[in-house]
Parts: sequence; C-alpha cells; structure tokens
Amino acid sequence: MPLPAFLPDATLGVVRAVDSADIEAAGIDALVMNTFHLMQQPGTSTIQALGGLHTMTGWRRPILTDSGGFQAYSLIREQPKLGALTDNGIVVQPEGMNRKIQLTPEKCIQLQVSYGADIVMCLDDCTHVDDPPAVQELSVRRTIAWAKRCRAEFDKLLAQKKRLEHPPLLFAVVQGGASEELRTRCAEALLEIGFDGYGYGGWPLDADGNLVTEMLDLTRRLIPLHLPLHGLGVGHPLNIAAAAAMGYQTFDSALPTRDARRGRLYTFANAPRPSSLVPPNFRFLYITDDKYIKDARPVEESCDCLTCWRYSRGYLRHLYRANEAAFQRLATIHNLRFMARLMDALRHG
Repeated sequence: MPLPAFLPDATLGVVRAVDSADIEAAGIDALVMNTFHLMQQPGTSTIQALGGLHTMTGWRRPILTDSGGFQAYSLIREQPKLGALTDNGIVVQPEGMNRKIQLTPEKCIQLQVSYGADIVMCLDDCTHVDDPPAVQELSVRRTIAWAKRCRAEFDKLLAQKKRLEHPPLLFAVVQGGASEELRTRCAEALLEIGFDGYGYGGWPLDADGNLVTEMLDLTRRLIPLHLPLHGLGVGHPLNIAAAAAMGYQTFDSALPTRDARRGRLYTFANAPRPSSLVPPNFRFLYITDDKYIKDARPVEESCDCLTCWRYSRGYLRHLYRANEAAFQRLATIHNLRFMARLMDALRHG
C-alpha cells in the first residue's frame, strides 16, 4: 500500500452512498471498519458466513479494523448509565439492545482476526485531551495492560493459523492525553511489548478544534521512524498534511465523506502540491450556495473524478436541493478522489 494513505471510515462495512467499485475508482487504497459496530450489525456469525469482511463487502484492498474502544468510550461518556470501563475491558448496553456487550482485549482480537482484517488494532482506554491527570494516568495503565493481553491473544491465534498466506499486522495505540510524561511512558511500554505499528490515541483536536500538534509530534518522535504510525481520527486535509510532515503514514476519518454528503466539497485552486496546502489553494466549495444554481463548471477543473468529468456544479446543486440520493454518491466520489490526490501529492512532495 503506497504511503501516506487516507482510509475512509467504512464503519459497518460500507462508506455511505458509495460501493467498493466507486471507492477503488477514486484511488483509495484501504478502508477502516469498526469492530464495535460490526459485532452488533450484521453480527460476527453473519460476517463469517459471508466469507469475512473482504468477501462480504467486495473490497479487495487492505482493511484496518478499529478495536471499537473509542466508539464504546464515546457512548459511555455521553450516557454513563449505558456502561462502564473496567480493568477487564468495556461493558456497554446500547439503547435499544436487550443485552450487554462485553469487549475485552482478548475478544477484541478474536473478532478482528475472525473478520479477516489486514491490520488489527489493540483495545485501548481512550480519553479526551482535556481529561484530568488521574483519568489520563488510569488510561495509560489500562492501555498498556490491555496491549499485553492483545499481544498474547494475537500470537496464540496466529500460532493456530500457521498456514495464513498473509497474516495480519497488530497495531497498539499510544495514549496519555496532553501529558508528555504519560505519552512517553505509554509509548516506551508498548515498544517494549513489540507491535507491527502504532496509533496516536485520544482525540487529535483540542477544545477549540485545533490539531494537538505538540502531542502528535511527540508521539511520532517516540516511535522509531521505521515503524508505521497511524493518525486515528485525523481527517481534515490541512491536518493530514501537517501530520504527514511529522512522519505519520496513515490516517482515518469520517470527515471527508460526511462533509460531501452535507454539500461541503474539497477543491484545489491549482495543481495539488503539499507545499501549497493552505488557503487559497485548498478551499471548501459549498455546493448549496445560490451562486451555483446556473454554474456549468465542474466542481474542480483539474479533478479527474467521475463527478467532475461528467457533471456541473449547477446540476449537483439541483440534486442536493431535490434531495436525490445521486447527490450523495457523486459528492462522496469527488471528496474521496480529492483525498487520493492529496495523498499522491504528499508522496511525491
């Protein structure tokens, strides 16, 4: 897989509004899918009956499966009555479900390996960058302990599957919030255990929506450059460019595709170059604006995606206003192609 790479969120095995052929045509090299959601819908037995994630989704390129820890954490953070994080793992009962879901480090690994993921993520205790020191301290302690258990379970499962032609990779997640000491402690402990790659854990933006540059840079410096580092939740093009300059190789986020469905399209004013990923060269185009009603131009003159090759801004605005499903597909194709072009520019910058 060429690096750096952007992995769109295909949470339930699908990127909303498009199919695997659309995503491949846009030049996307890998997807991220979510264990916490997939185990609920369509369910593990169904995924296995349908041949694993690759066969089920028709996606022939790499798949990274998120552990689901962040999603469970977010649910509990918003509604504490729905579950709890303990030293053994995460217990949560989403609204509308008549049973509790228990996600232990061992189960997390078992599920991801059974799904046929190419990159498996360890379960971690996620926090917000602004959480108090005691919460961050507990998060690091649990994340290290869970990573050891994930490593042991992963090694056991692979020993049982000796004939795997392409065994998956195992990534651990570095937590520690905004504390340099805790980030360092977590990274050093995880490096001692040993993993194929690592991820930046915790929300990558501060309370004002700015990239937590210092912590991202520290984490990259703590992880040797020959080991891949994944920017979990980093999806804004300018943030990706900044993190890639630090040495991050892969990124995932729902932002570009969610923006597309809401009418916020990504464009380059000129040919994409990493040194010029600042306004006015990179800019948003809000297709809902009245000024595009009769605009016969494509979203971006230099873009080679299906949407720009065949359709006008005016037509896209019409589809949006008419609430046609075709708009979501065409807009998503464009933003995905933008992200693929951005990655290509960063590779050759």
